[in-house]
Amino acid sequence: MARRRRSWGGWRFVGPFMAVFALVFLAPIGYSIYLSLFRTRLIGGTAFVGAQNYTDALSDAQFWSAFGRVALFLAVQVPIMLFVALLLALAIDSGRLYGAGFFRISVFLPYAVPAVVATLMWGFMYGTRFGLVGNLQDRLGVTLPDPLSPKYVLAAIGNVVTWEFVGYNMLILYSALRVVNPALYEAAAIDGAGQLRIIRAIKLPALRAPLLIATIFSIIGSFQLFNEPSIVKTLAPNAITTYFTPNLYAYSLSFSGQQYNYAATVAIIMGVLTMIVAYAVQLRGLRRAA
Repeated sequence: MARRRRSWGGWRFVGPFMAVFALVFLAPIGYSIYLSLFRTRLIGGTAFVGAQNYTDALSDAQFWSAFGRVALFLAVQVPIMLFVALLLALAIDSGRLYGAGFFRISVFLPYAVPAVVATLMWGFMYGTRFGLVGNLQDRLGVTLPDPLSPKYVLAAIGNVVTWEFVGYNMLILYSALRVVNPALYEAAAIDGAGQLRIIRAIKLPALRAPLLIATIFSIIGSFQLFNEPSIVKTLAPNAITTYFTPNLYAYSLSFSGQQYNYAATVAIIMGVLTMIVAYAVQLRGLRRAA
């Protein structure tokens, strides 16, 4: 009897978490999978179609266009953002930066700005008629590229996302550097190692796991890109299509097209693709660390 009480004692602690986890995570996924197996027609109502929605989505040119766009965004923006975050973390940790505490807070501060506010702020600066770009054109007497044009809008969104999240990633890397044993730096100094040698031999190896975590978070965030393009769409409707990103595509299908079943299918496929890419990056990172 006492053993049975002990076995149930642990569930009293994890039970509330498991209940919330099932309610806010497992239940929506299960319901989305359920929705994706049906299709609603004007004539005939809702009918079970099995995997037909998935077959249609995998051959949907608009879905793959959206996926390719976020894949390009990931391939370019994530390395730039993490490289800048790494440089900032190393600079702050070096102890040679004047006002390091203020600088650290200043870099992290954009992360506290809501994505909607940040996008509207940058969208105003991007404006060629009323914003910073327009003012520079008037002052310099030249014609600058329009950041909100279809050709440059993805790069403009990448700049907004980098500005928002470089401080967050910097803090992850900086926190990892703060737990490095100071004895390693002392031993390296005794051996006559310079700052570059210390960075290569001590700091960068200590940052492998944090960099992997930051990379995985950034990959997930890139595939979930939604807030920034949805706000930019109000500023530049001709540059942002309804299928600019997979999440924006699913949103448009659901709330504008009333295609809830197909939208759920797109969301499930994107979740699986994101999981596969993130897991592949994690495996590659763990192999390099081994």
